[in-house]
Amino acid sequence: MSTTERAALVTGGSRGIGRAVCRALARDGFLVLLTYVSRPEQAEEVCREIAAAGGRARAFRLDSADRGAVAAFFKDQIKDQVQLEVLVNNAGVTRDGLIMRMKDEDWDLVLRVNLGGAFACLREAARIMAKQRRGRIINISSVVGQMGNAGQANYVSAKAGLIGLTKSAARELAARGVTVNAVAPGFIQTDMTAALPEKIRDQMLETIPLGRPGTPEDVAEAVCFLAGDRAGYITGQVLAVNGGMYM
Repeated sequence: MSTTERAALVTGGSRGIGRAVCRALARDGFLVLLTYVSRPEQAEEVCREIAAAGGRARAFRLDSADRGAVAAFFKDQIKDQVQLEVLVNNAGVTRDGLIMRMKDEDWDLVLRVNLGGAFACLREAARIMAKQRRGRIINISSVVGQMGNAGQANYVSAKAGLIGLTKSAARELAARGVTVNAVAPGFIQTDMTAALPEKIRDQMLETIPLGRPGTPEDVAEAVCFLAGDRAGYITGQVLAVNGGMYM
């Protein structure tokens, strides 16, 4: 890798929205560095897809909830190795359950990964981007972080927290030429939503004015816009990609 090569780091880039984001950023000319925790074969498949399309990508195993591992990763693979232009905080997990029945470990895990992991990566990226006086940080939140959702108090809290983190970081980094924004997807066709019961899926579709679920590519295009030059005067914002889905 070259220190002059424009790179985009995408956490949780091996499937779903992350996979689509990786392919779109590679199409736009970035060297894509994607992370995963499990299923390395999926991460390598993304790299092969990008290479077949003429782009460049590398996959790394990284648990973003491990702050020591995040710091080491940025030191060994990012700092003085590439020109980090974009960070997309996409890695996340779910452990759904009603509040009265939610286990402490399920609450802690979701907050640690979805919010704590994003904070750890954002902090390391901010140090690099502030020094180079440019960069784009994009946090993947969710429509449920804006409207709430029964049975997902941990996930909703983490995604709402990402919006607050976005707005605070945007204020802190603006003077250094770094923008920080969030994308809030609605009901998107992914492995996670495919596992929902058909009745729940139908109920959710009824709340979408456009009448269809979104695709990972819909979200990826929003990310690419915020990562590009045309979004240079946008920071601290939440771009909803939800087909009009509000409750």
